[in-house]
Amino acid sequence: MKEYLFTSESVTEGHPDKVCDKISDKILDEALKVDPDSHMAVEVTIKDNLVFIYGEANTKANLDYEKIANWVLNDIGYHEQYQFLIKISKQSEEINEAVVKEDQKIGAGDQGIMFGYACDETENYMPLPIVLAHKLAYQLTLVRKNDPNTFLLPDGKSQVTVLYQNDKPVKVTTIVLAAQHKKEVSSEELKSFLVKNVIEKVIPKELIDSDTEIIINGAGSFTIGGPYGDSGTTGRKIVVDSYGGMARVGGGCFSSKDPSKVDRTAAYYARYVARNIISHQLAHRVEIGLAYVIGKEKPVSIFIDTFGTEIVPLKEIYDYVYHNFDFSVTNMIEELDLKRPIYYDLAAYGHFGRKGYSFEWDKK
Repeated sequence: MKEYLFTSESVTEGHPDKVCDKISDKILDEALKVDPDSHMAVEVTIKDNLVFIYGEANTKANLDYEKIANWVLNDIGYHEQYQFLIKISKQSEEINEAVVKEDQKIGAGDQGIMFGYACDETENYMPLPIVLAHKLAYQLTLVRKNDPNTFLLPDGKSQVTVLYQNDKPVKVTTIVLAAQHKKEVSSEELKSFLVKNVIEKVIPKELIDSDTEIIINGAGSFTIGGPYGDSGTTGRKIVVDSYGGMARVGGGCFSSKDPSKVDRTAAYYARYVARNIISHQLAHRVEIGLAYVIGKEKPVSIFIDTFGTEIVPLKEIYDYVYHNFDFSVTNMIEELDLKRPIYYDLAAYGHFGRKGYSFEWDKK
């Protein structure tokens, strides 16, 4: 029997890197509300109470970056007074001319490689470890926000290890939670509360047993968190944002980037194609690899890997992809309806397999 362990992690929206992702994507959303053709790449770095907002913006929207950032910080649960350093310029004319074509077609905003992945081990076609890690992180936030008198604070992490047998998940062997908290709560009280209100609400009973190890705040107390515990920067959680390490990552982040940026759009479209391959029962696992060149409308390569799980010949899968999907930048944007202000909700808890949201790349 083939047997192995696989681990994925997630973080809450109060993690300093996610704070920056959410500010960047809220800025993008505010631009798209006014000007759907906005070209944005505005990133954020935070440390203590200093917020640095910087990058490029070509938009008709009149954006108050400080006001937007303060709204996000308050929405997450950080209510300190912040200082802001803002450095925004227009997108390079050379890049803009390469992206916007005279025939209204859109060229790729940069070169790069992107990957999409899907599998049939969960109902949302995502790997089980990252699904459970995201659910734990989201439940941690939900419990905090639903109780105004809670001892929980915004920062937090989750990690889940799953035992696979013959490439099928069979049980959870380790659950890790790191939850920022107020000083007055004891470690015993915190652990008991989180097991009952977070872990038991998320992890299916059939996946855990008496041997499942639960580790909560393994380093001890966690009272200093968020930007006071560590610095944060947009785009540093690309594995959390995608497939939890189960699939390749292209290297480019999603947050802050408008739809002309193929780091984001092609990764979404690759997920869309992969999901359709699985939902049409052509394979049990599949990864789609794409490569683009700046200014070019279509990819220079398309790669499909089923990891030996194909149900039909691989050539039929390639034929299915080539005959049913258009990887041009213009089409990907239009087919997935990406010029909408939808990105703030995506900036934490994963960009794929999201329930309750109208994201076209997770439909078949």
